[in-house]
Amino acid sequence: MRDLPIVLLPLAADEDALDACLAALDAATPAGTAVWLADDAQAGPRGIALVERWLGCTRLRAEYTRRNHPIGEVAHLQEMLQACGDQDVVVLAPDAQPLPGWLTQLAACLARDAAIATATPWCNAGETAGWPTLGEIAPPPADAALMAQACGAMPPHHPELPAAVDHAVALRGSARKRAGGLDTASFASRYAALIDLSLRLSGLGWRNVLCETAFVARGGEGGPADGDMDALAARWPAWHPRLAGFLMHDPLRATREQLQALHERLRSTPQHDLFHASAEPAA
Repeated sequence: MRDLPIVLLPLAADEDALDACLAALDAATPAGTAVWLADDAQAGPRGIALVERWLGCTRLRAEYTRRNHPIGEVAHLQEMLQACGDQDVVVLAPDAQPLPGWLTQLAACLARDAAIATATPWCNAGETAGWPTLGEIAPPPADAALMAQACGAMPPHHPELPAAVDHAVALRGSARKRAGGLDTASFASRYAALIDLSLRLSGLGWRNVLCETAFVARGGEGGPADGDMDALAARWPAWHPRLAGFLMHDPLRATREQLQALHERLRSTPQHDLFHASAEPAA
């Protein structure tokens, strides 16, 4: 098995979402994977109890840290990234629910092209990486194993995205360090700070791509804090027109249709044939 990125999970206050996230993370991620649960003084007593119970039974190599006082989600994530040095990481939203194979596929995506700096999987609420519909929120897949298998059967072309989307973002460590990490002074949300980082990486010649072989579900979209979109527009005046053009012209339509066709074909496959595919991602 390839070396896997470190999974970074900044916690939030929604305990039900956290419970679902941890259950999905444990079920869908290879045993022994390094996972860092980092709490910017957000989780309440029930959330802390959920984390402690999960730590006691997870198959993952997980650690939990908690700050006494919050410093803000962007500064907190930047601390995590700095602590990881030049190692590849995946930043996972605290309400995300990864599907089987997700992390192995993201690692394979980074390995296929040294120019890839960020890789974003499909998501039912993934904006430009949305499935089955671009830019809309759909229910999470009803059958996670089926959707994971359909994604794993996709040809790994890794088309360009305008920027990374914050449900789950694989970040190449060497690229991240060269770009200087997150801008903690200009942005208050991970959502906007990750877009800004993506655009800086693109300006340095790196790629921000869709990992069409992986899927991470979510209950709803992320979003910017007050003032974040104005800051993005001031720094990157071409960003909003580029995003609008992407949403209008939908260059991923054929890719989504291909995934839909694979999904439909697998749904009609006898149940005992669903898991014959190799666990290794395509080269």
